[in-house]
Amino acid sequence: MVFYFRQMQNDQLLKQIEFLKEIDKVKYIQRKTKLLNSDRNENDAEHSWHLAMMAIILSGHSNVPVDILKVVKMVLIHDIVEIDSGDIFIYDTVQSHSNTIQERLAAERIFGILPDEQAAEMIAIWEEFEEGITDEAKFARSMDRLEPLLQNVSNNGGTWAEFGVGFEKVYEKKKVIANGSEALWDYSEQLLNDSVESGILKKQNA
Repeated sequence: MVFYFRQMQNDQLLKQIEFLKEIDKVKYIQRKTKLLNSDRNENDAEHSWHLAMMAIILSGHSNVPVDILKVVKMVLIHDIVEIDSGDIFIYDTVQSHSNTIQERLAAERIFGILPDEQAAEMIAIWEEFEEGITDEAKFARSMDRLEPLLQNVSNNGGTWAEFGVGFEKVYEKKKVIANGSEALWDYSEQLLNDSVESGILKKQNA
């Protein structure tokens, strides 16, 4: 009985280590946005870490109290699927940014490396983030939309300028921030308006 228990523990550990080795690939997934005040592209691992810190520091601005541990889990794992599916630019006009078949298959493969109970938990958390319905998911998605806004403002328009993305499209994507935090949306909306004033974000219908 003791041998069987130890074997089960060993099997679990090997699966967990294999998963941790697999997600090292997140460090190689390049995003379109660049680091704050930098010309170097951010990778998914850096992005996820920054969102986790943002969630902890900014949680007091959430519209409602949230389970911050769950929020942190969401932002740390939400882009792991991009190991298989790749990073899809949020302003891509051809390919959907979320809820793709490729991402679903990636979630099942990558999280499926883990022991069954942990795999089920990770997939459930990933699904919750993608659906964006719960208070935790809304706040987590606010962080995901706020970080690149800060980056682009710091880089004189960043990806907005590089890919010719106009104010209207940026505004439409960023207003999701309000679902998690009206206070952060007020701040973000002011940043967008200031960006238009300074000329780093263009109104296409002006």
